[in-house]
Amino acid sequence: MNKKSIYQSVIETIGNTPIVQINVEGGDHLNTYLKLEGFNPSGSIKDRTAYNIIKNAFQNGELKEGDTVIESSSGNMAIGLAQASVLFNLNLIVVVDPKLNKLTEQILIAYGATIERVNEPLEEGGFLGARLKRVRELLDKIPNSFWSNQYGNPDNPKTHFQTMDEICSAIQPVDYLFVATSTCGTLMGCADYIKQNQLNTRLIAIDAMGSVLFGGKKGKRMIPGHGAGVPSNFLKENLIHHSIKVTDKDCVTGCWKLLRKEAILAGGSSGGIFTAFENYMHQLPKEANCVLLLSDRGDRYMDTIYNKDWLKEHIDEVNLQRVIFEEEQPQEQ
Repeated sequence: MNKKSIYQSVIETIGNTPIVQINVEGGDHLNTYLKLEGFNPSGSIKDRTAYNIIKNAFQNGELKEGDTVIESSSGNMAIGLAQASVLFNLNLIVVVDPKLNKLTEQILIAYGATIERVNEPLEEGGFLGARLKRVRELLDKIPNSFWSNQYGNPDNPKTHFQTMDEICSAIQPVDYLFVATSTCGTLMGCADYIKQNQLNTRLIAIDAMGSVLFGGKKGKRMIPGHGAGVPSNFLKENLIHHSIKVTDKDCVTGCWKLLRKEAILAGGSSGGIFTAFENYMHQLPKEANCVLLLSDRGDRYMDTIYNKDWLKEHIDEVNLQRVIFEEEQPQEQ
């Protein structure tokens, strides 16, 4: 048996996720790669962030066994923290809003996390603002509590120097990197790595329509974990080559194309990245190496993106019908 395949805990399996090269219709002039972060043990890139924040908090004395970690999360960061909390013998309280899907809730309960709900958005800041307000209230109330603060902890972006190391070790050069936004920790970690290493990589940020990260009015978004209702503490727009806004329909369409054409069951923001890439790729130079950083897998979206009844109720449009339901049409004999 290869000793390199033996680990002392599941946390050691975080990172070194696979990269898959694909052929995108209309993109034959490009080399297109998918970095599949859904292969992390709890299913998303947030495994990296959660572990790095908790590990560093222990090292600098901010945390000890038996303490309580508190975080606001729409899903993936919460699960990453729940996994780390079990291994580090910590309590975890996750502040959520109504967009939390049922499967994520069940996973958190199985890990032993406590779920704290906010049901009304703030007039300024929306549900995210309401969740952060509740986090601060809990920190004041609960002794020996620690806010992992994915929205402002510098260990969030620093985590992704390793992510970029993995990408750049496999692909040379990386000409274009497509990354979804939320806290902008992943995005700016990649940006800082690119700047520090003087790479020519052009970073393309994929944001949700209705998010305020790159300006514009706050609007309704149905896909959790993509975009934000308040500005990012990390974002430095001068390090971004271009930003692209995608709709909920774009996210759903991209997810189903990845599933139908590549057998990849991806999460919502990954679908948004794929659709944005399809729309953008025609202006990219021949033989450019393009990497799409897919943040999570799609099993937590079974009651929304991959639920055809939900789609018919919420996103019933002709183009979506063609992409998703085409296989259900009777074939002519």
